[in-house]
Amino acid sequence: MERQRIVMKHSPVITTLEPLSPLSLGNGEFGFSVDITGLQTFPDLYDTPLGTQSNWGWHWTNGRELFSEDEAPLQPFDSHGRSVGYPMKPEDKEEAYHWLRQNPHRLQLGRLAFRLLNDDGSEASFEDISSFTQKQNLWNGSIESYFEVDGIGVQVKTAVHPEQDRIGVHVTSSLLQQGRLQVFLRFPAPDMTHRSWDKAVALDWDNDERHRTTCQTLSTQSALLERHMDDDHYTVRLDWSTGELQQTKTHEWTLVSNEKELTLTATFAEKPPEPCHAEDVFADSETYWNTFWKDGAFVSFEGSADPRAHELERRVVLSQYLTAIHSSGSVPPQETGYMYNSWFGKSHLEMHWWHAIHFPLWGRAEKLRNSMDWYNKILPEARKLAGSQGYLGVRWPKMVGPDGKQTPSQVAPGLIWQQPHPLAMVELLYKQDSTEATLHEYKELVFESANFMADFAEWKKERGAYVLGPPLIPAQECHRMEDSINPPYELEYWAYGLRIAVQWAERLGEEPNPLWEEVASKLAPLPHQDGVYLAHEQCPTSFTEKNHDHPSMVGALGLLPGTMVDAETMRRTLIKVRDEWQWETAWGWDFPMCAMTAARLGEKQLAVDFLLMEATKNTYLPNGHNYQRPGLYAYLPGNGGLLTAVAMMSVGWEHGPGNCPGFPSEQWNVESEGLKPWL
Repeated sequence: MERQRIVMKHSPVITTLEPLSPLSLGNGEFGFSVDITGLQTFPDLYDTPLGTQSNWGWHWTNGRELFSEDEAPLQPFDSHGRSVGYPMKPEDKEEAYHWLRQNPHRLQLGRLAFRLLNDDGSEASFEDISSFTQKQNLWNGSIESYFEVDGIGVQVKTAVHPEQDRIGVHVTSSLLQQGRLQVFLRFPAPDMTHRSWDKAVALDWDNDERHRTTCQTLSTQSALLERHMDDDHYTVRLDWSTGELQQTKTHEWTLVSNEKELTLTATFAEKPPEPCHAEDVFADSETYWNTFWKDGAFVSFEGSADPRAHELERRVVLSQYLTAIHSSGSVPPQETGYMYNSWFGKSHLEMHWWHAIHFPLWGRAEKLRNSMDWYNKILPEARKLAGSQGYLGVRWPKMVGPDGKQTPSQVAPGLIWQQPHPLAMVELLYKQDSTEATLHEYKELVFESANFMADFAEWKKERGAYVLGPPLIPAQECHRMEDSINPPYELEYWAYGLRIAVQWAERLGEEPNPLWEEVASKLAPLPHQDGVYLAHEQCPTSFTEKNHDHPSMVGALGLLPGTMVDAETMRRTLIKVRDEWQWETAWGWDFPMCAMTAARLGEKQLAVDFLLMEATKNTYLPNGHNYQRPGLYAYLPGNGGLLTAVAMMSVGWEHGPGNCPGFPSEQWNVESEGLKPWL
């Protein structure tokens, strides 16, 4: 396939203000979003905040030890005759509850922007600028921007280094010589100013006393700035070709050049970084992204009769790029990646699967492996969490910062479906690298995850079965903690994950914990009523009062092989979901989830229709991000879910039919290279 042509065909071209769709650059560990000028010149005109974020850039307001997780207020729940506490009650110890939710929070590391001046010396507004043209060169990993002020052109090229948290900028304009085009770097105060997650994106440009910026070294072509905020600090190195750097505000530094051409690098790091030239950033970025597109898997829908094929191909190309820069780092990503903070910048581990499970399927297993090492690092915290609730093994938290500590919430601590995720993810890594080294690398993670799962399941002698919950909250989060028992997706996932642990032990030549297979084989049957699967046993029906949020019961077949699923019952369930679900309340990954279920059922047209359903939550913006609602303009689990579904629908799944089982052959021409089959 002509990969470069297809990729470039879908490279975003922006000619007018797109408040929801700023373009972004990054490398998996660091991200930088830009407005139509190629920097962050007009952030107030964008609904989607313009971010400069990293995996290491976090802050704890008033110090890291202000409150400990042991001070979170616990709400007791009856768990089969014993009381288990969950940090879900904000009314008690309110200050500790909210501080632990907000901290640590991911930092906005700095705003790198142009200051544009009119001929009379006044600062230019957006209305004073014209002739915008901006293109994201996906093949080379750069953004090229052009605009005019008073008819004078400004050419800007921006890129991020593939291995360093470094921005490269090249500017050409006679406005530089006139002193009417300047570059400045400004730092906001670090604290969270709101308790609500969707308002926590607001930056604090006041309160200068809450942080400190000092210039450690300054020469004619470089400067090292040091940032301090309570117990946290980082550095920023600036290197430029020509001009003079001046401090223009308490936390602002401005570069004024007198040449027509300017190159600049801004490097953000925990410790003072080495110098670098912008030309090196552009060259290394081009090499990296050329290799990314050439070496990974690829798919094209050119020649398809379905008029939606071009749009699906666009979504696939852009989703590969966006998940590579936002979802492939050493810490599981937040749902908005490095675009801006959602839920205070913290990771949601039940979403990690959606962000990253597709990487091995697309020939990029190393991008998933990057974040799997983090699970090994936080094993002590996960073991502590399980032990605090009286369980064996390790319990993976839901909402979590880089330290691995659980965040209090009225929902998050009750979820369990993130628990088997690491087993499924390392199983895919093993399939790509079936070595003893892989088995040993993740052995403890697999065994301890399974030990918790086996211990969490409760044996009910009168039923002759193991049950899950209460207390728990299913993936469909609108159900009560104390009522939910045996949600279908979680039951199926429990069996699947426990059997992975059995296989892992057998591959290592070790005796598996006998409880793993016993629980897997004796779990309660999937609850159903009137010929369809329910959200859980004590839910009278999923399609009256509870036909909103995630239709997660269909995940028992599609995301999983469905060893406990009756195909016809699932088919009726899926059709009922299609016809009666409140899709405006769904989330971006629900559409690929339903598409995968349809594919396993042999419903090819239904699979495509789910994947491309016209719904607000299934909107993909010009920049490729999956829009959800005001405040949540980027939702990377949707992008990752799309890539997983497309891989499955293109090349099938293990022991499946193969031969594009998710695309009707009479309407779709699917060409693929290097895709791996699904589970």
